[in-house]
Amino acid sequence: MKKVGIIGSGVVGKTLAKGFLQNNYTTIIASRSETKRQELETALQGVQVADFATTAQKAAIIVLAVKGTKAIEALQLCGIDNLKGKVIIDATNPIAEAAPENGVLRYFSDINRSLMEDLQDLAPEAHFVKAFSCVGSAYMVNPDFDGQKPSMFICGNNDLAKETVRNILTQFGWDTEDMGKATAARAIEPLAMLWCIPGMLKGQWTHAFKLLKP
Repeated sequence: MKKVGIIGSGVVGKTLAKGFLQNNYTTIIASRSETKRQELETALQGVQVADFATTAQKAAIIVLAVKGTKAIEALQLCGIDNLKGKVIIDATNPIAEAAPENGVLRYFSDINRSLMEDLQDLAPEAHFVKAFSCVGSAYMVNPDFDGQKPSMFICGNNDLAKETVRNILTQFGWDTEDMGKATAARAIEPLAMLWCIPGMLKGQWTHAFKLLKP
């Protein structure tokens, strides 16, 4: 198994770190805070803990699991050279620091330009794949919907990187729907808005998307 590095130590990062560990991946989780790293060592038994740059250096597969407003800074802290040739699973969404309107999240991106495209431009020799961005953390690993596998929408410019992510998603209990190149992130990222509306308006957070095909 390749070594996986999780950039971000929030709920999403910790959930995915546990998921990779359960699937026998050597797993590292990163935080910029020494205090937080000490907490993670206690909370995540079996997961290695390091700073951003060390995690990016050691990992073959990187998961970007930070707030969208911090995504560019996180890549810079990783060191752009450390990302060359790496598969980067981009779980971020461009959620703005502003209150939702009628249950609809506000984004800082434009409909014709995704956050992932900006990240890909920043690290052009890395292989970004959008995934884990359209569901809540409680359902990222082994989602249970009465035997039905939900759909995870992915996109990215590198086919081998997408195949790597597809294999991970299969292990994690998902059906994968490949939407094409990185430009498709313009359509995938707003799915987080749609996913959150039932939660914001009705307190319903126990759902996922399914693409139905004949």
